[in-house]
Amino acid sequence: MNLVEELQWRGMIHDIMPGTEEQLQKELTAGYVGFDPTSDSLHIGSLVPIMLLVHLQIAGHKPFALVGGATGMVGDPSGKSEERNLLSEDILHKNIVGVQKQLEKFLDFNNSPTGAEIVNNYDWFKNMSFLDFIRDVGKHITVNYMMSKDSVKKRLETGISYTEFAYQLVQGYDFYVLNKEKGCKLQMGGSDQWGNITTGTELIRRKAGTEAFALTCPLIKKADGGKFGKTEKGNIWLDREKTSPYEFYQFWLNTSDEDAESYIKIFTLLDKKTIENIISEHQKTPHERLLQKELAKDITIRVHSEEDYNTALKATQIFFGSNTSEIIQQLTEKEILSIFGGVPQTKISKSVFNSIDNYIDLFSESTNNLIFPSKGEARRMLQSGGMAINKEKITIDTPYQTNLIAQKYLVIQKGKKNNYLITIE
Repeated sequence: MNLVEELQWRGMIHDIMPGTEEQLQKELTAGYVGFDPTSDSLHIGSLVPIMLLVHLQIAGHKPFALVGGATGMVGDPSGKSEERNLLSEDILHKNIVGVQKQLEKFLDFNNSPTGAEIVNNYDWFKNMSFLDFIRDVGKHITVNYMMSKDSVKKRLETGISYTEFAYQLVQGYDFYVLNKEKGCKLQMGGSDQWGNITTGTELIRRKAGTEAFALTCPLIKKADGGKFGKTEKGNIWLDREKTSPYEFYQFWLNTSDEDAESYIKIFTLLDKKTIENIISEHQKTPHERLLQKELAKDITIRVHSEEDYNTALKATQIFFGSNTSEIIQQLTEKEILSIFGGVPQTKISKSVFNSIDNYIDLFSESTNNLIFPSKGEARRMLQSGGMAINKEKITIDTPYQTNLIAQKYLVIQKGKKNNYLITIE
């Protein structure tokens, strides 16, 4: 497999240093991507560099994932308008453990020549003094060279601290260490990292007298100009505790046709012919959203699991499909808690539940006024036909009846969008 050709048709190359393709075809090449451990989870923006490493390994090369235990304490000015908060060593350690766990889902960490490895730049910076750094690293790169970088130029008007100005030297030294100790000849990353990466290749050339290479991918943006991976709730995370598998699935399912055509090439491992067939079939009946469904399925399974995908699919059918009352009655307890984990909830005892004989009481006092603050409001909504139990519509005239899901749950719906989960204990 020609890695560069593969990445090109997928739209994953923005800049590439001359000689990179020849190097990758010449021999097994070790390459790395750096990950910023400012959280204990990566978000979907991180999926792009992760996929670069995945394709590198598939092409028969060795991937390194560098987590910035040291650089996370500093701050990279690239693509940022202001200096970020610095992190303590304890928080960084927790974050690095979380990031490593997520990377292990994508890369094969075996003992073969192409087995992935995780490295932490804190290991080589922790015992290095400032004087050592400016003597052994700083003297090889001129201030003129550092000032020419876009990431620095963009910050000169608003101000940039020396800490952030020196960041490119720190990242460049990472590349030098990995080149010297691990034989790493390639660094990859987002297009905003080009300046930092080429500082590394220059440091290797000047300090070690050897050649190194660089490759960056475009920063992903939505067709409408919006920021990729952002919703009203914030980032779409890979950690299920921060973004549920259902929310994760819905993000991909709700992408536009234009974005989905781009994303399916970047974020899945489906081959060119398969993707072209999916796009062709989608264009025949775009309202069925085949492209988005295949995209969402593939990524949800790889980031979470097939079980999570199936649960997300059921949740989608419940919230947006027909025959939802039949589907909801078949849910297991685990599925209920997963699907409705983010909705308002309350618990009532079995004795209290058994004493209720009308919907008005159920929707007000008996459920701690979670759904309605008063019986009057509950009555008015029932009269308007805006209530449902377990996705079955009810009105003021509907005979009182409640069939528990999994023998202990009720899903109450108020209007079109408000759902509540009641647990009977």
